[in-house]
Amino acid sequence: MKKFNAIEQTQEGKNDLLNLVIKVLALRNDAALAHRLKVAPPVISKIRHNKLIVGATLVINIMEETGLSLDQIKTELGGGE
Repeated sequence: MKKFNAIEQTQEGKNDLLNLVIKVLALRNDAALAHRLKVAPPVISKIRHNKLIVGATLVINIMEETGLSLDQIKTELGGGE
């Protein structure tokens, strides 16, 4: 299993993860997602537009809010084996 910080995060993988979280939490849009994950809306936008990576703090927030495992998150980002 790859270490989280060794995962190459593609734009598609990051968008897939964000879309999954929106679906799991039954949210309406990225603004609601940002609010639920306790980040500013521009953070979600920058992740979607490949300007930021999904960092450890955000991963922890996603895990706490959704119940997704680290392995599931890594798989969405393209790093699961």
